Amino acid sequence: MESTEVIGRLRDICLSLPEAVEKPFGGHTAPSFRIRDKLFAMTGEDGTALWFKGGPGVQDALVAEDPERFFVPPYVGSKGWVGARLDVEQDWDELTELIEDSYRLIAPKRLAALLDREDGG
Repeated sequence: MESTEVIGRLRDICLSLPEAVEKPFGGHTAPSFRIRDKLFAMTGEDGTALWFKGGPGVQDALVAEDPERFFVPPYVGSKGWVGARLDVEQDWDELTELIEDSYRLIAPKRLAALLDREDGG
């Protein structure tokens, strides 16, 4: 999948979440996605990686299970964030779930609850 297609797909996933917006991070130009000005997903400047917040144990499990697809990102890895390589074959259903989980961890409870209702939960 081309880099522009990957970024387009990520935009579709992230911006479908309640009140999510795209806003660059610091001086970077790569797409970053926020809820109430808090990051829940961001891409690397070169478009080959996505970073998202993981719940307790998620980072360890993903990196141990599939180090070709997942890694501990610099700077935010110590806070439970997970890196996903976008330049390898990815399971987009799984990535969508991981992005939604990141959103739930960052979003106010009321907005996270909206997402849960949409999922039928």
